[in-house]
Amino acid sequence: MADLYRKNLESERRQLWATCRLKGLKRDTPERLRIVEIDRLLAEHKAKKQQPPVERGEG
Repeated sequence: MADLYRKNLESERRQLWATCRLKGLKRDTPERLRIVEIDRLLAEHKAKKQQPPVERGEG
C-alpha cells in the first residue's frame, strides 16, 4: 500500500525547496521553517514505521 502521508510531505517539501531556491530565500522565512518542520515530521513518521509491531498476549 502506498504511503500517501509520506508522499504528500515529500511533495510539499520539494515544492517549497524549489521556491526557496528560485527566490533565494533566507533561512528564517516561513517557507524554510516549514521545510524544517516537514523534515522533522518525516523523521518521526519513518521512526514510527520502523518500530516492530507490539505482540499482544491472549487472555
